[in-house]
Amino acid sequence: MANEFVSVIKPTATKASNGEGHSYPVLPVRETVLFPHAVLPLTVGRASSIQLIQSLGEEKTILVVAQKDARQDQPEGGDLYEIGTRATVHKVVKMPNQSLFVFTEGTERVRITGFTQTEPFMTAQCELIDELETEESPEAEALQRNVLGQFQTIVTASSTLSDDLQTIAINIDDPSRLADFIASSLPFLSTTDKQELLETPDVKTRLEKLNNSLAKELEVQQLRNKIQSEVQDSVQQSQRDYYLREQMKAIQKELGDQDDTQKDIADLKEKIEAAGMTEEVKKDALKELGRLSRMNPAAADYSLTRNYVEWLAVLPWSKGSAGEVDIKKAGEILDEDHYGLKKVKDRILDYLSVRRLKPDMKGPILCFVGPPGVGKTSLGRSIARSLGRKFSRISLGGMHDEAEIRGHRRTYIGALPGQIIQHLKRVEVNDPVFMLDEIDKLGRDFRGDPASALLETLDPEQNNTFRDNYLDQPFDLSKVLFICTANQLDTIPAPLLDRMEIIELTGYTEEEKVNIAERYLVPRQIKENGLALEDKAKKSADGPKADAVPEPQATKIEGEPRIVFPRESLGFIARHYTREAGVRRLEQLIGTVCRKLARKVAEGRTEQLVVTPEVIHEMLGGIKVRVDTEIAERTKRPGVAVGLAWTPAGGDILFIEANKMKGKGGINMTGQLGDVMKESVQAALTWVRSNATSLGLDEDVLKDIDLHVHVPAGAIPKDGPSAGVTMATAIVSLLTGKPIRPLLAMTGEITLSGNVLPVGGIKEKFLAAKRAGVRDVILPIDVKTNVEEDLTADQIDGMTIHYASRIEDVLAVALPKTVEDIVVDEEVREEVLAAAE
Repeated sequence: MANEFVSVIKPTATKASNGEGHSYPVLPVRETVLFPHAVLPLTVGRASSIQLIQSLGEEKTILVVAQKDARQDQPEGGDLYEIGTRATVHKVVKMPNQSLFVFTEGTERVRITGFTQTEPFMTAQCELIDELETEESPEAEALQRNVLGQFQTIVTASSTLSDDLQTIAINIDDPSRLADFIASSLPFLSTTDKQELLETPDVKTRLEKLNNSLAKELEVQQLRNKIQSEVQDSVQQSQRDYYLREQMKAIQKELGDQDDTQKDIADLKEKIEAAGMTEEVKKDALKELGRLSRMNPAAADYSLTRNYVEWLAVLPWSKGSAGEVDIKKAGEILDEDHYGLKKVKDRILDYLSVRRLKPDMKGPILCFVGPPGVGKTSLGRSIARSLGRKFSRISLGGMHDEAEIRGHRRTYIGALPGQIIQHLKRVEVNDPVFMLDEIDKLGRDFRGDPASALLETLDPEQNNTFRDNYLDQPFDLSKVLFICTANQLDTIPAPLLDRMEIIELTGYTEEEKVNIAERYLVPRQIKENGLALEDKAKKSADGPKADAVPEPQATKIEGEPRIVFPRESLGFIARHYTREAGVRRLEQLIGTVCRKLARKVAEGRTEQLVVTPEVIHEMLGGIKVRVDTEIAERTKRPGVAVGLAWTPAGGDILFIEANKMKGKGGINMTGQLGDVMKESVQAALTWVRSNATSLGLDEDVLKDIDLHVHVPAGAIPKDGPSAGVTMATAIVSLLTGKPIRPLLAMTGEITLSGNVLPVGGIKEKFLAAKRAGVRDVILPIDVKTNVEEDLTADQIDGMTIHYASRIEDVLAVALPKTVEDIVVDEEVREEVLAAAE
């Protein structure tokens, strides 16, 4: 092995004889090129190379040739360059590690013409390469001087090259020797570049290549010096600023004055000490604060680190607001804020009672499920008021980024904690009431699944060490009372639903809507529209000021209002202008009447307005809902039945129509029916055909006709397992020619053998039937217990419930059999239609 250490010229060397036809030992070297007239010390370590040096006699001439691949340990002839240098060995020094230190002097460029020996070392014949001398000309002189000048500049600027190299180069007149000397002296030239210069016999070409390499290195060196100078200036400026800043601190300390940055650091430290953190969190916070105090305020990371420390310092780690729960007071608040909802209030009071006996209880998480406008969110506000806690609401509708719950990592620009931590900062306590609204409308995309992130937030077994991505510190959420709201349960993931206790809020009857409007909606709209003669409001001040002020409790107006809503008028609006389960639309209509009066007041009206049906007709237009008369009118003809359906917005009625025409026994189904409802039609038709005789029909009644079953409102998709009995009743009514009893609705699924199966959503469906003016309802016998538990006597009042276990029980009620029944039903129908006129 041979490595280059230093290369110097030996001006007194004499040119050796040609030597053609004579074999010389070949010394392979790695990453080294020996030029003519240069003295090069080589370290020889390979066994073959050591044997080569030791075999030299008086003739100490060898061929020094570079390897193409320096990684070759045992190179052969093909692994060496063809052009090398014939050299003389002047001195050999034996090293302690058995290697040899050999001083060689290059004499001529030679080309290897053939190898004569490979073992124990290589020998080869060579021929001398004649150099092409450059003719003396101004151009050649200029090229030589340019190369020399650039070399001097590089040596002067370099800290590793000796200044003696300039002196030696100046004293060389021969262009060829000058080029070889400069090439052998430059450490930045690669082995390939040096070998290329060695293989160039034309002196002018060699100088041109060397000139290009020198120019490139000079440009790189100048750029490096520029960068180094800029860095040095920046470092010096930073050191100067640091010294000045330290001096200013010392002066301010002596004067008893501090700059804004130091005050900020001191304030943050006080907040950290007073925050009540755990020891682990406090240790990390003080560590980050120490980092912040050593940073330059102009640094890019300063504001990021300061924001992080401030978040840690201002969070309510140990600050709570909850006192002892007063169950009696809580009941009074719930009654004051909400009308009805007895079972819901009882469940909430049961929950609060357990919280009083065991303040550190874990879960459950309450979830209010029901249609819009039934008071889910306002119940959460009332719970917060009854507990004396602060209230905060987070809307989850449409949220599709997991970072909204867990926060962003601090590696992102503009990173922030999640909504949970942000709201805790706003309410400034660690035990608020959190209302997670619209949990059934969470989204999901490539940014993550917020529903999965909520698992840790809501799980009582995990949320005592909730870790936000931004804070990266455990925060105890077990003291937070989480209350969720949803319109339906189908879209909530099962693992998340498993962590919640469901409390259903169905809908309101007309009587309940009138009472709610009288106590809450009308006073609030009168006040909001400026129709109180004295615009003063008196509200209960129980409980601390919350993040959002509780609004559901009754608003009392001092003085006579400019508008009066009698109970009959409120019932008229609820009955003929709304079909909702809640009261949101009812409040909007009351607000519309108030705004129209406010316009008249602004135009000069001074007398009080009593809202009568005539005034309602004038301000809201004609009657929008005539469901009871619509049922009586449409069920006059055979083949039309009224079913009951459940929707996320509450219960609703559903007309199912059947008609017949000449055909071949086929059936057509329209109205955007889903697969389940289509199967209900098929099951009902199969039962009718198999029981045609018992129904008084011809066995081949469907042989020469086609049936068409249609559910109006075809633009709305419909599906669900609760329309079987309605389908069967409509088909039997059509085929027997008997119209169905007026103001009758039904629900239930049918089997092929005629059994009536139970269905869900009974309370919602029943209340929808009552809102629609239905007087008779047919329900499966298996839901009788549900009716007795879920429906109150006031809700059932005015309606007759018929229970059925088989489809024959349904037909016995729906289709009158005696003349007396038919007369009575027609009288009812005519009575309803006449009342509408």
